[in-house]
Amino acid sequence: MARRPIALVTAAVLFLEAPGIVAINAVMARFVKAQSMSLDGLDPDVMYTGTWALGIGSGALLLLCGLVPLIAAIRDRRPGRPGRALLVGCAVVHGVLGAVAVGLLGWAAFAFLMAVVALIVLTLVAYGETTARPEQVPDAPEAPAAA
Repeated sequence: MARRPIALVTAAVLFLEAPGIVAINAVMARFVKAQSMSLDGLDPDVMYTGTWALGIGSGALLLLCGLVPLIAAIRDRRPGRPGRALLVGCAVVHGVLGAVAVGLLGWAAFAFLMAVVALIVLTLVAYGETTARPEQVPDAPEAPAAA
């Protein structure tokens, strides 16, 4: 199976998605600042700062999520438990965003987000439980001799 290329493509997509998310939040922050928008009486400067913080935080998390399949591809071993949990969380977030994106942005955005979900899940499945090489499997203990 082509585990390494799948993991490398997943990492590349997540790495390319990170600056895109930061850029989208930068545009939204500029709109908030230019329009002096507020939510339920909050200070517009707080909304501006919060939008930037969300964009930078989301971008950093996507970079972290991209590191997991990259390291898995380099080592050719499945990610550890925290890495798998991070990828599962990333897939869930992309799934929810895909459901929202259908109504707001259209089917193209939905298709992109579902492709990312598919890559993440394929990476997790490709590096499943049964991927140990024969030389890595410890020998079974010998049974005691019958009397």
